[in-house]
Amino acid sequence: MPRVTHTDVREPVGATSPTCQLRDVLDRVGDKWSVLVMALLGTGPKRYSELGRAIDGISQRMLTLTLRSLERDGLVARTVTPTSPPRVDYTLTPVGETLSVEVSSLIRWADRHREYVTESRHRYDEA
Repeated sequence: MPRVTHTDVREPVGATSPTCQLRDVLDRVGDKWSVLVMALLGTGPKRYSELGRAIDGISQRMLTLTLRSLERDGLVARTVTPTSPPRVDYTLTPVGETLSVEVSSLIRWADRHREYVTESRHRYDEA
């Protein structure tokens, strides 16, 4: 009989499996760019350029991909106003607003504990 290790999957997990669906949602809402976009939109509607300026280190391509993914998932709404040039605003949907509350808590926790984590990393790396 073949040896089973802790990395082996006992049953295949399909795309319709609740476990797979949960992981997919957590991947979306847990990535660093989505968290930052959600936090910013939690304070009100923003234009694309506002988001780009507020998120240090994000490329235009990554911001576009993040916003499209959040829109596809029903967490962000995109509104185009036909002006010259067109004005594009992003807002949270009602479900996005519920997530924004949770994201804000996570960001507050990270801000309160960032020095602790940094010091812990230094101690670990020196050992």
